[in-house]
Amino acid sequence: MTFEIVLCLAAMVAAMALFAWGRLPVDLVALIVMATLLLLGLVTPEQGIAGFSNTATVTVGAMFILSAGLYRSGAVNFAGALLIRLGRSSLWIALILIMVGIGVVSAFMNNTAAVAIFLPIVVAAARALDVSPGRLLMPLSFAAMFGGVCTLIGTSTNILVSSIAEEYGHPAIGMFEMSPLGLIFFGAGALYMLLVGIRLIPDRRRTEGLGEQYGMAEYLLEVVIGPDAASVGHPIASSPLVKELKVDVLDLIRGEERIPFPPPALVIQAGDILRLRASVAEVTALQERQGITIRPRARWKIRQLEDGPTKRVEVILAPSSQLEGRTLREARFAASYGAMVLAIRQRGRLMHDDLESTRLQAGDALLVEAPQDGTDHLRQSLDFVLVSELKTPTFRKAKILPAVAIIAAVVGSATVGLLPIIVAAICGCVLMILTRCLSLEEAYEAVDWKVIFLLAGILTLGHAMENTGTASYLARLLVSAVGELGPVAVVAAFYLLTTLLTEAMSNNATAVLLAPVAIATANSLGVDPRPLLMAVAFAASASFMTPMGYQTNTMIFSAGRFQFMDFVRVGAPLNLIFWVLATVFIPIFWPF
Repeated sequence: MTFEIVLCLAAMVAAMALFAWGRLPVDLVALIVMATLLLLGLVTPEQGIAGFSNTATVTVGAMFILSAGLYRSGAVNFAGALLIRLGRSSLWIALILIMVGIGVVSAFMNNTAAVAIFLPIVVAAARALDVSPGRLLMPLSFAAMFGGVCTLIGTSTNILVSSIAEEYGHPAIGMFEMSPLGLIFFGAGALYMLLVGIRLIPDRRRTEGLGEQYGMAEYLLEVVIGPDAASVGHPIASSPLVKELKVDVLDLIRGEERIPFPPPALVIQAGDILRLRASVAEVTALQERQGITIRPRARWKIRQLEDGPTKRVEVILAPSSQLEGRTLREARFAASYGAMVLAIRQRGRLMHDDLESTRLQAGDALLVEAPQDGTDHLRQSLDFVLVSELKTPTFRKAKILPAVAIIAAVVGSATVGLLPIIVAAICGCVLMILTRCLSLEEAYEAVDWKVIFLLAGILTLGHAMENTGTASYLARLLVSAVGELGPVAVVAAFYLLTTLLTEAMSNNATAVLLAPVAIATANSLGVDPRPLLMAVAFAASASFMTPMGYQTNTMIFSAGRFQFMDFVRVGAPLNLIFWVLATVFIPIFWPF
């Protein structure tokens, strides 16, 4: 072991620890890795930034744009709504249609985006079928992963492994090369969810309104401002009531007039009634204030508030949201979205206090109060998925056929070898804009730059592993451990290792770490690296055991009222089934 290998291994371990820690955004961790490797001299400056021009990075960026063009046309939403409408008569029919529908869609567009489109439709279907949303949402998420491993473009990890294979002088993965095993995975996974998985998902029905679900009865109150109150004559923002107690003013009632989200400069007058969001401690402090009277709860009810000029909605923070890692205060949420956050459900924990200073995470469910006509901003934003109401966004339905035709042309040209996938994808993006399926601004917004920077940064680690001989060193260790059992055992080892790492860290980062090792291991054994690369690709895109293991699981976590152990209970047997299937069928479809 050389000193350079020690440095590279240390960088790898640190990167894995930071990814698993989850406190830093994954794209920032990747850039930290890049900077560290450059400073240590383990990669050249050219290799350090080569990830930004890597074919995988560019192709993934193009696929985001193509997916957005398909979404803006309304084709996916229409297909999802039609499937759900057909399945409203039976839970079992709904399950089959949901899994087949999301699986087909996820094979040809970004599966995270596909789940975001299906999520509110599936929640509405759960209400119609009178079942817990989780019993439909977990099959939705898992089936999106089943579909993603059926084609090259089904997930960014497949594209990434294909690009790494090309860099090492091996053929790229074909558009439908993964389909035979992908379809076996799909069939086995769907059968498991129908026969076993659905029975392991807890039934947590939402029989109450949103206010009750988020426990708002003790956190919403109305106060009457008396003539001798200290806040009389002060603007709302600088009044003692708001400045000292830090309560949120949701409404101001003055005579017959009701002002939702009153402007900070509005002066408080005697006789005003303020509807506030406050913690228990703040309520206690309010009771001690002279001139302020807490209005009896018998005079108003939480449900009555929906009849006024505001309404409450539930939104899920998307995995690509710009708000991830930021607080409501830093994002200036109220000013940016014209709405107020009343409560946050984060990783199963319901939060009412210190909301302004809470760091938001992907998958968080936010209870938001907004004007009756003010939820369009939330619905159209790529930062959120609006799940509490099913209202069809504005689509360009006249562009459905052009959008579908462009996707078909990209897939077809890459399949028959007419164009490399990167060329086909770029041409498809240009056509999406020229045919006005997508505006140029929408194309820029569609790219998940966090994923792009993650790929660009972490690919530097692959170069460092090759330069220092770390990949060959790890390959020798693995061969000495299981090599004597034969190449099939090595396939099983790579699949299992990839699955376990993916449950704790980014699937793309896992693929970058293990794909070079897989190639080096195959060289040590004197066999074709294809089976080992396929083990890495399939395992990195089939992560069912934790809510953090894959973006679609993260997205449904709060919406389905899941707990961490729900994923372990349902996902662990599925991981085991796929491991056995991969060990049996990979050597058959990709002989050594």
